[in-house]
Amino acid sequence: MTDATPSLDPSVRAALEQLTDIVAPPAVSFVPQTWGWAVLAAIVLVLALWGFRRWRRHREANRYRAEALAELARIEQTLTRGPDPAAALAAIPPLLKRVALAAWPRSRVASLAQTRWVDFLRATAGESTLAPPLAKLLSDIEYRSPKELAALSAEDARACVEIARHWIEAHRVSA
Repeated sequence: MTDATPSLDPSVRAALEQLTDIVAPPAVSFVPQTWGWAVLAAIVLVLALWGFRRWRRHREANRYRAEALAELARIEQTLTRGPDPAAALAAIPPLLKRVALAAWPRSRVASLAQTRWVDFLRATAGESTLAPPLAKLLSDIEYRSPKELAALSAEDARACVEIARHWIEAHRVSA
């Protein structure tokens, strides 16, 4: 039997013995190699932190709106499915007053009643006007009996809730 591997020339064999494995280059570093990229990364980081801080401040400053909208949703649920829609209607004006007290100084809001209160709501409602059903309800709610509140039509009650929701969402507080 003959050998399957051919014999190599001694010079080829010497050359093959001197071969070494290919050396892979080191991995590319993600660390910036110039100071410009480091400055850019620092600026981006500072802007991201500043934006996050502004977002948190805005969220905290408007938390009262979210809480008021959640309470208004409960009032609306009581108004449509609850046993006492008159009590639900009577809960809307105090809710609006608490929202106003959370947003404006107590000295400006606490003493407002009847037409001055309605005028305040109209002035701070932004682009919209306060509809007559809610204006009438807000101006004389304390003088209405539960029977009169229960006699309010379902459409007017829904309009009151919707306008109250719009005012809570859209009122503007001057700095």
